[in-house]
Amino acid sequence: MRVLGIETSCDETGIAVWDAEAGLLAHRLHSQSGVHAAYGGVVPELASRDHIRRAVPLTERVLADAGLGLDDLDGVAATAGPGLMGALLVGLSLGKAVAFGRGRPFLGVHHLEAHLLAPALEDDPPDFPFIALLVSGGHTLLAEVRGLGCYRLLGQSLDDAGGEAFDKTAKLLGLGYPGGPAVAQAAANGNPAAFDLPRPMTGKPGLDFSFSGMKTAVLHCRKTASAPSDEGFVADLCASFQQAMVETLWIKAARALAETGLERLVVAGGVGANARLREHFASGAADLGAELFFPRPDFCTDNGAMIAYAGGRRLVAGECDGWDRTAVARWPLDQLAPPERIPA
Repeated sequence: MRVLGIETSCDETGIAVWDAEAGLLAHRLHSQSGVHAAYGGVVPELASRDHIRRAVPLTERVLADAGLGLDDLDGVAATAGPGLMGALLVGLSLGKAVAFGRGRPFLGVHHLEAHLLAPALEDDPPDFPFIALLVSGGHTLLAEVRGLGCYRLLGQSLDDAGGEAFDKTAKLLGLGYPGGPAVAQAAANGNPAAFDLPRPMTGKPGLDFSFSGMKTAVLHCRKTASAPSDEGFVADLCASFQQAMVETLWIKAARALAETGLERLVVAGGVGANARLREHFASGAADLGAELFFPRPDFCTDNGAMIAYAGGRRLVAGECDGWDRTAVARWPLDQLAPPERIPA
């Protein structure tokens, strides 16, 4: 089965073709970061309009890269949620149009399921079961993953998501958008021990997260600084923030491994591309004797390849949606169920 995957849940237009036997055949991504940078964050209406402009030409280029036409596809998958309603509807409309026009099955994909399955696109994919830590601009959660569609939510953020805290910190310090790469770049020249920032909710049991206090601590440091725009100050504060975030995420992930007895950890989502996080997690996993899996950095952020793969796995198992499938802005991961038949 050859599956076209379409991702338009937020501010990136991702298109890919995945083959059940040959793997990923082609993929392309258009980022809207330049469109939204002037506003310091994603403007939903602008995101929707840019997806409309980009989705069809990008699909044509991906098919050309793969040496395929629309008639060569066996199925179509598009992100159905969670995400921005207007943005989601662009990808869903395109996906359903292609599938309907060619008489192919269509599936609406859960965006978070696609993220946690993204490491399966690599040469050394993780086996089930594993713990998944998903950290992005919109979500931070820990889940026990027993198989396709078999997810038990262990903990989640009670306020800001991890990536959202990066973005807000960057905005507080005047570093621009997107915040994650901007903070990481500034942190490269800073001292991670310069400021004693909190590691929220790590001193008590449980696997939930809270990052609003960390952001508030950054604001307090900036307000009380003698030279808040000094390059060295900003670098030290970014390095301290990044280290506090990474340590908080690791403490919770290690706790999830211990509580479940599992020995595999998957880290996905945009924050998973952070180099300091990868370094810290690799050291921690080695100490625990646990296996650690990341998608390649390009597949940590939103992309069409993960949608094509996740949708393809379910389409191969015989699952498909009707033409009345619509977008869902909020869609808890643990509402998913496995397909009736999972291929070997």
